[in-house]
Amino acid sequence: MKKILIIEDDNVLSEELCTLLRNSGYEASRVTDFETTADQMRASDADLFLLDINLPFTSGETLLQEFRKTSDKPVIMLTSRTTEIDEVLSMSYGADDYITKPYNPTILLLRVSAVLKRLERSGSAKVMYHDAEVSGVKGTLTRNGNEMILTKNEMIIFQLLLDRRGEIVTRDDLMTTLWDNNEFVNDNALSVNVSRLRGKLAELGFEDAIETRKKQGYVLR
Repeated sequence: MKKILIIEDDNVLSEELCTLLRNSGYEASRVTDFETTADQMRASDADLFLLDINLPFTSGETLLQEFRKTSDKPVIMLTSRTTEIDEVLSMSYGADDYITKPYNPTILLLRVSAVLKRLERSGSAKVMYHDAEVSGVKGTLTRNGNEMILTKNEMIIFQLLLDRRGEIVTRDDLMTTLWDNNEFVNDNALSVNVSRLRGKLAELGFEDAIETRKKQGYVLR
């Protein structure tokens, strides 16, 4: 499920956007403390940002400029301004699209879907766990410049837990997935792999990232 962070200071509009996106199959959250918006954007694992131009403390354009120094995640600007110069400025600062308010909900959803699909086609979509980048191709987790190499089985286990983050993943599910990848892993070996994965996550600063649910399975926090 794609994650979208809404940065909109109009509380009613922000809540409406959250509901619209959630009803359309996205995991939507919103910023409510605008004194730390830049930090929240940098720390977010969202796949796309809906960013209003007129915000308390700073403008959406300034936030976008700062965000683009460290991230190429897609950003769609939201604004009640309708002049061409505002659109040109936003796109020149690195926005992926520009939507004026009041917007048509169907059009907004189509624009969101188009930006996400374009990103996937380009092959540049990044998979994140908190603020760590996950590379299935390289078999690594990278956080703050520190790269952690996972074994093939550790990466298979981690990706399944990540895909179903917050849900219980049973040991049977993990064993089946490993079998599907032609890797025979018995019950004891699975426990060892999970233990090693826990240790590597802890080395990256993610203490207690994998919770054991007795007689049920594991949950990635």
